[in-house]
Amino acid sequence: MDFKVTVEKKIKGFYLDISWEVGDELAVIFGPSGAGKSLTLQLIAGHMKPDKGCITLGDTVLLDTSAGTCLPPQKRCIGYVFQDLALFPHMTVEKNILYGATGISPQDRQRRMLDIMNLFHLEGLEHKLPCEISGGQKQRVAFARALIRQPDLLLLDEPFSALDQHLRAEMRDFLRDIRKLYRIPVVLVTHDVFEAYCLADRVIVYDDGKNVDMGTPHEIFNEQTMGDCETPLFFSYMMQKGFF
Repeated sequence: MDFKVTVEKKIKGFYLDISWEVGDELAVIFGPSGAGKSLTLQLIAGHMKPDKGCITLGDTVLLDTSAGTCLPPQKRCIGYVFQDLALFPHMTVEKNILYGATGISPQDRQRRMLDIMNLFHLEGLEHKLPCEISGGQKQRVAFARALIRQPDLLLLDEPFSALDQHLRAEMRDFLRDIRKLYRIPVVLVTHDVFEAYCLADRVIVYDDGKNVDMGTPHEIFNEQTMGDCETPLFFSYMMQKGFF
């Protein structure tokens, strides 16, 4: 399924102007803080409306400002995992997951709930509150909530940024397993070089509100050089932005 995004948005003096296209792959939006990565996800999900643009997911038009089309968030079949996970502290694991099951019949809701609890190894945690489970379990609950509707697209806004290195490695493996089960476009925002390199099928490099480069991890991280210089363009960019 092709996923195409072309949007422009001016907000508080910042101007986002991006255009890119991916298929059924894991695309990483990579770049420094303030480059427009998370804003892009909000526009895709419908939480904000761009000034101008078009977003299509397969044959479905999510947004086309020229035609006056703008599907509300609940009409977009999109799963979204936020940086802070956004689990409701007063709701049990079961209720947090079922919160994402809007538009599903009661019979299907319960069946999907049981299936996804087993799939994500959350059995026995149904009646626990978020404060009573581990960081890795919270991550799995957030993914379960995003995927219980069996969405056509999954958006991930730096979901592993608060985890320690061991748990981050575990969750990267978990995300790879999800990719095998759900063959849908996945868009992951990160500023972690290793995460981008080891997870992405395609890397979209952002800088100052624009997508300035795009390619496979090998193309972005290894192949591009500046004339006779041995330093890849990507790492030159990284040094300029203070990553190293």
